[in-house]
Order: sequence, then structure tokens, then C-alpha cells
Amino acid sequence: MSRVLDRINDPADLRGLSLIELQQLAAEIREVIVDTVSRNGGHLAPNLGVVELTLALHRVFDSPRDRIVFDVGHQTYAHKLVTGRREDFATLRRYGGLAGFPRSEESPHDAFETGHASTSISAALGMAKARDLAGDRYRVVAVIGDGALTGGLALEALNHAGHEGASFLVVLNDNELSYGPTVGALAHHLSRLRAHPAYSRVRTDFHHLLKRFPGGQSLARLATRLKGSVKYLLVPGVLFEELGFRYFGPIDGHNVALVEHMLRHVRDLTGPVLLHVVTRKGRGYRPAEANPDRFHGIGPFNRETGQPADPAAAPSYTEFFGQALLRQGRADCRVVAVTAAMLESTGLGPFAAEFPDRTFDVGIAEAHAVCFAAGLATRGMRPVVAVYSTFLQRAFDQILHDVGLQNLPVVLVLDRGGITGEDGPTHHGIYDYGYLRGVPNLAVMAPRDENELQHMLFTALGRPGPSAIRFPRGRALGIALDPEPRAIPVGEAEWLRRGRTGPGLLAIGNMVRPALEAAGLLAREGLDVSVVDARFVKPLDAGAIEELACTHRALLTIEEHVLPGGFGSAVGEHLVSAGLTARTVLSCLALPDRPLSHGPADRLRQEHGLSAQGIAATCRRLARVVRSGRLAAPAGGRGPTPADG
Repeated sequence: MSRVLDRINDPADLRGLSLIELQQLAAEIREVIVDTVSRNGGHLAPNLGVVELTLALHRVFDSPRDRIVFDVGHQTYAHKLVTGRREDFATLRRYGGLAGFPRSEESPHDAFETGHASTSISAALGMAKARDLAGDRYRVVAVIGDGALTGGLALEALNHAGHEGASFLVVLNDNELSYGPTVGALAHHLSRLRAHPAYSRVRTDFHHLLKRFPGGQSLARLATRLKGSVKYLLVPGVLFEELGFRYFGPIDGHNVALVEHMLRHVRDLTGPVLLHVVTRKGRGYRPAEANPDRFHGIGPFNRETGQPADPAAAPSYTEFFGQALLRQGRADCRVVAVTAAMLESTGLGPFAAEFPDRTFDVGIAEAHAVCFAAGLATRGMRPVVAVYSTFLQRAFDQILHDVGLQNLPVVLVLDRGGITGEDGPTHHGIYDYGYLRGVPNLAVMAPRDENELQHMLFTALGRPGPSAIRFPRGRALGIALDPEPRAIPVGEAEWLRRGRTGPGLLAIGNMVRPALEAAGLLAREGLDVSVVDARFVKPLDAGAIEELACTHRALLTIEEHVLPGGFGSAVGEHLVSAGLTARTVLSCLALPDRPLSHGPADRLRQEHGLSAQGIAATCRRLARVVRSGRLAAPAGGRGPTPADG
């Protein structure tokens, strides 16, 4: 039996399908998604939940002329399959293949590149206003999940949209809340009635009629109040209506005929409209339905069992952090944990289980999380804010103004610092040193292994001011932990190897291990390099940097961060201020100043010279430059780059 999916090369191909064929297509799409994600990893549960909604959207709206913006973007796999990318779908999240999120360079159907939550309504409103200013007539749709609606940006956009009154549709994909048959049927009936154009005319005419009678203004106000009181009792969308939206729903988001029917009714209404659909994350794959959180974002797994395909031998850095925090929480009742909708993902599960009253999940609201933590710190608490590096960028104003300037003892824990792999450019945590370095009073540190991680957490919790700890995604090194955590002198680097004949290597965080491995490779060739673990991006160890500069003709910094504003930049600034640029030439091994593609993290590191072999190759080039005598760089210059020969 041939697949319906094989006939879908463009959204227009969906419009001739019968209801039976649509239902078959939904099942086929789910099969392809489960099969592909089981091999490549990805966001499974949210994508399984929006299949019927995606099909209905593409049958009703004319993409790419009509603009459909999917919030976060981890719900676009079905969208990719029906917009001409079916043949390439097996390459999803693979190096050089399809991205796991919307990418405009991939397809004109990807209206906006979304990787962080809560952006779709703002973007869609901007598109709608641009359309109106240009006198165009295309439609704009934002598809946002109830989780993303907790973000302040989404609420700001809702408020602005109601004020502007622009015509566009927000589809609220509610995959958390349940609704009973009675409430659902009533809401469906009310929504169908209110979606009909005659409803608006009758409501308006009724108010005009009342105002013709003596005392009509009072009667109209009374009718409005009565209508409002009934709405508060019966209609769950009154909040959206108060913000200026026409609200419809909730409806069953897995009933493709019903969703399509409602979309056709609301498609051409004027002003902002919100359609509330209820879906189930993981639908169609039993393990994901039973545990949608675990299957939200997952690595390769066994389709039959749902278990990971390659169980890790060593715990992750995230798990080590969680255990270290639990230990500190037991020792100090002032320690509290804060996160932004990432309780388990950031390792806070064990702490939350033991100390539920000291654990705060604030929703997708990173700025609030940091400011909330600042408030806790003013009253004697020791808050630890655990967020992915890429998401903490959204709270920069609070980090600077509310934590840094007030010198409050807030600990920022940046999980997934550096290259994160297959999630791609929106998720790589490669900008954090740059945006944290300028924050006053903030100590910024990065451990080379899990043992250093526990020591740095202990150090940060003992400081009188703010700290940031950054560690990478993935498995830790599997080394033995010291039985007790200890404080590290803030701003003190650690010499791991003293060499005499080669460059001096100054590495930070997870780049220390490959630097040591590179030193071992070079030693076999007679090139004896020094290796220093900087440990701190701020404050820098001025003594260690100056000693390296005075004892080595070439100095190489190594970091998993973009070059502009990073660790190497900080070292260069110190060398200039100390007047040492004439004694040594600085070369910085870092990531380029351009978006980093998706792909396996180790492959991306190798591509950019951040492996032991890449570091060794850079050291060989630097050594050749030293021997050639071509080190007369201008004052303040960076000297040879990794590409110099």
C-alpha cells in the first residue's frame, strides 16, 4: 500500500485529500518522526502532538505567502515533512542536514527562525504591521505553546497586539491542560457560534439598539457587565479578550476536521484572534505519551522500548552539579534553587525532591528568575539560578543591574556552555564569557572536570558577591571526586605543566583536557609546552599570565567560545595594559565570529581546531613562527593566528 506522505511535496498537495487520507497521513508522519528521532535524536513529544494542527494550518493557509511562525521551533517536524523536505528528513539534525528548528535558508516556508521560546507573537505582529503598511493582503499566524506563553515576551506581545488591533491569528497549542467533555462541548458550541461573522453584527446591532431607548447608555453598560460576568463563568479565554483578542476554544487539536473548520471560520476575521487548541504531547507513541518530559528532547533511543540506544558510562556534568548542590543544600538552609522551566534538565530534580519549599521553577521567564533571585539574596538567602547558557542571555539586564551593581550573592549556573551539538546555532552557549565579563563584581569561572565543578560551587556559595559557573553539555570525565569540597582562591589559575621549548597554553573549562592531551602529543616530538588552567575568566590571574608572557615567546589561549569578547580577548587586554606585548605574541584559539552550524559537538570542535590534534597543530605553527623570527608584531597585536604557517 502506497503512502499518502509520498504524494506530498508541497502544502498545496494536502488540499485534495479526504478526511480518511488526512488521518492516514497523520499516522504516517508520526511513524516517520519516531523512526527518525530514534536514530538522530531530537524533540519527539512536542512534534508528535502537533501533527493534525500542522496539516490543518497548511490546508487553510497559503504558505509561504501566508506566514506561519512556530514558537520555539521544536514543533516543526511535520511542517518540514509537508513543505518539500520529505526526501531529506532522514538527515534531520545531522551535520550538513536539515536543522532541528526553522531555518529560512532551508525553505521559504520557514517564516521566522525560532529557537528560544515566547518570540512568535512579537514576530507575527511585526509581520502583520509590515503587511498593513505595505498595503498587502497575506495572513499571519503564530503557533505558540502554553509553556512559551509563560514568557514575559509573549505577554508583552499580547498586550501590544491588542493595542495595535492588527489582524492576525494566534494559535495557542495547549498540551498541558486537560478539559472535560462537557466543558469542551460547550466551548466548542460557543466558539462555532462566535466564529460566525453574523455574531459580531448581532452583538454590535444589539448595543446600538439599546442606546436608542431612554437610559440606553446605562442599559448598554449593564448588558456589557452581564455579558462579562457570564464570560468569566463559562469562557476560559476572558483574559485574552480583555487584552483585545477575539478568543475561540478550547477545541480538540487532534480532530483535524474540527481544527480545519475553526481555522476557516477565524481566518479572515479582523483584529487579533486567538484559537485555543488542546493537544497531547507524544501522541501516537506510547512511551512518549507516558513520559512526555523525558521525550521532549532526547538522544537516539530504541523504538521498541523507548530506552536510550547508548546508555552513558559516566554521569553528566549536569548530574554532578545537581548532586553537589544537594550536598550544599543539606549543609546550609539558606541555599535555594531557581530555574526557568528546566527543573530536571538543569539537574535540580534531586534538590527539588528533598527541598521542595526551597526550589522555584518560575516558567520560561529567565529575566524574572534572576531578579527574583536578587530579591532572595537581599534577605539572606543564597540563590542558585540554573539555566542553559543560551537562555541566560535573555536576562542580561537583570544580571547587570539587579545582581552585579548591587553586588548580591547570586550564583548563576550556566549549563551547556560551549558547543551543544545538534540543536544548532540558537542553542550553542558560545557567547556567555562576552556578556558576563563586563558585569561588575561578578566572578566568572569554568571547571575543567567534575571535581573542579563541586569546588567552584562551594566557592561561589561562600562569596559575598555574585558568581557565574559555566560547564559543558554531556558526560563528565569520570575522575574521582575529593571527599569534601573546598574553596578555590578567586582569580587563581593552576599550573598543570611547565615547559621550556614551546608555546605557553592558557586554557579554560573543558578545553583544559585537550590542551593537556596536545602537550603529550607534542612532547613525543620534542616540543615542551606549558599548560595553565585559567579557571577564571574574571578576575584573571595576572601573575600567571605575566609569568607565561615572560617565559614564552608565544602564548596560546584556548576556549570554546567565540573570539570577540571572550577569554582570549580578556588575556590580550591584560597583556596590553601590562606592557608585555613586546615580549610575547598572543594567538587565540576560539570559535569564529559567525553562526555555528548544528552537528556532533566533537566534529564541530575538530572543524575549528578545538581538539587535542587541532591544538597541537596550532602549537607547531607557532613554534615554526618563533624559530623563523617572525614575531615582531606591532604593540597590541594578536600575532599569529591558528591559520598562520
